[in-house]
Amino acid sequence: MDGSCKHCLKWMWVACFYFEFMLVSAEFQRFQHPVKADGSLSFLVIGDWGRKGAYNQSQVALQMGKVGENLGIDFVISTGDNFYEKGLTTPYDPHFKHSFTNIYSANSLQKQWYSVLGNHDYRGDVQAQLSPILRKIDSRWLCLRSFLVNTEIAEFFFIDTTPFVDEYFRNPKHQKFDWRGVIPRNKYLTRVLKELRCSLRESVGKWKIVIGHHPIRSIGHHGQTKELITLLLPILEAYNVDMYINGHDHCLQHLSSITSPLQFFTSGGGSKAWKGDFDYLDGGGDDEIKFYYDGQGFMSVELTPTNAKIAFYDVSGDVLHSFSSNQLYYTYTEM
Repeated sequence: MDGSCKHCLKWMWVACFYFEFMLVSAEFQRFQHPVKADGSLSFLVIGDWGRKGAYNQSQVALQMGKVGENLGIDFVISTGDNFYEKGLTTPYDPHFKHSFTNIYSANSLQKQWYSVLGNHDYRGDVQAQLSPILRKIDSRWLCLRSFLVNTEIAEFFFIDTTPFVDEYFRNPKHQKFDWRGVIPRNKYLTRVLKELRCSLRESVGKWKIVIGHHPIRSIGHHGQTKELITLLLPILEAYNVDMYINGHDHCLQHLSSITSPLQFFTSGGGSKAWKGDFDYLDGGGDDEIKFYYDGQGFMSVELTPTNAKIAFYDVSGDVLHSFSSNQLYYTYTEM
């Protein structure tokens, strides 16, 4: 075999390997997380936080540490906009330590953090925030575009929602986004929705929880995300998802679907909040609103195989609202 043939075969092998890699990488990466010895699970949810401790980020982190210790949490979920205003510049950006490692320093928060990207994260170097280098700097950090976390009693589906929003592509104004890995957009969105649909169909979790940065239903500043209502919501309802948890709106809120058991939770009060920024749902449906708070805070979730308890806390650690479900009926408590 002459040199030119060997060269051709070499590149054919590379092409085949690349194609196979693309097929494999189309599937969401899966992670396993153990439950407690009694079969239960507890975690905190925080979003829209990374401001080097400013806008009460440090105070919220302090209360998270206290609640995390009381609950014996297993992990923390971040709903995105992890680093303001424009994500990270490199994997070695000091912003990572100043806004994450040095802020969430309580012993109870030294657990795995599962994070999605927000629109502000896309305004920086997305690859930096996804880089495994960050895990070497702080082993708690795990951020991917879309992925799954399986536990014995619940399955968590983390979805990259920023590429769904038309405005970021058609009318970005002064904003500049890092769309590497997303373009061509239609193929990317089709793949994400297909993999989510397949994963939900195969799910045997007693609880199905989907996490994304952008809200589906919201009465906050940004309001509802029409693209998610059209493309994502029908999938969640078809596969009996129990909760959709998001950030983006800098508030705490709970809305309840009137067409399915699906509950919508916003935990986007990790730092800067928008006081007095309140609106009604498009087209009415105000009976779905269970709770809204226009300040800083966070959310806790406690799960057993048959019961869920959700609580929202303010910057002082006071419980503002709680919700309980045994998958048959729901109870609400206003504090």
